Order: sequence, then C-alpha cells, then structure tokens
Amino acid sequence: MSAIRIYGDPLLRKTAESISFFDEELKRLVDEMISIMRGHEGVGLAATQIGKSVKLAVIDTSGGERAPLILINPEITRSSEELVEEEEGCLSVPTIRFAVKRHSRVSVKAKDIDGKEYVIEEAEGLLARVLQHEIDHLNGILFIDHVSPLQRRLISAKLKKLAKSGGNKK
Repeated sequence: MSAIRIYGDPLLRKTAESISFFDEELKRLVDEMISIMRGHEGVGLAATQIGKSVKLAVIDTSGGERAPLILINPEITRSSEELVEEEEGCLSVPTIRFAVKRHSRVSVKAKDIDGKEYVIEEAEGLLARVLQHEIDHLNGILFIDHVSPLQRRLISAKLKKLAKSGGNKK
C-alpha cells in the first residue's frame, strides 16, 4: 500500500496529468485510494497524495455508509459568490488545522471509473468543501495556501518541521 506524501514532498506542488486510460490498473488505484482514505479516517484523497501524478480523487463524506465518489479529471464548473469559513485539515499536512474560506456551493464535472462524464450540481456543505480541497490538490494547491499571512507565520515552524520529514513516508 502506498504511503501518504507529507508537506514538503515536491509532488504535492505539481499539477497532475489528465487520465485518458480507463483500465484495470486505474480500478486498482481507485480501490487502493479508497482503502488508504478510510484507513486514515479521511473524507477525501487525491492521487497526488500517494505519489501518483494523475487527476483522480476519491471522496466519502458519509463515513462509509455510501459508495465513495470517484472523480477522474474533475473540474469546478461553477462556484457561488458566497464564501464560508470552516476548519480544515489534510492527511498530507498532519497536525495542522485552520479555518479556510471556500465557496459555499460548487458544481463539478468529472468522469467515473468507466470514463463516463457526470456532473455534481450545486454541492454544498462538507461535500462542497471536500470537492474544492481535493481538486486543489490535483492543481498543486494545499489548504494552507488559503490562510492569511499571519496564520501562515503562526504555523511556519510546524511547516518547516513537516517539510524536513516530507520525504519520509507515513
């Protein structure tokens, strides 16, 4: 099983590549990601977080009660003007949590495991937040990039420590 990449790993800052092959290897990667996400009690996981630079994310905000969302080549197509601020954390930035402003509603276009396009219309609440968080990952953006410079200074020592261990796998 792949390890989660930690802040400081350069792959977390790269834009992932689009997926064009919908094969058994992709299905195995999706299964592995779901297992890792659930094993770490996460609600979302982007492929870049486990060292795969492809536009793939899995999301489960139901606590395992429903099948996870599989988002291949996801793209936010519409965002509300209204922003909401909620606390966020990240498996790749362990021990750090901050209030982050995100759009209250988003619509997302993605492909499923078979390459069929689908749309999530006007997601809100936790789902909207996780969609934005994971799509950010696929574009090399971390949740800490959304905090104020003052907040960033407050966590700079923790970030430096994580960056030093960033090459170490969890």
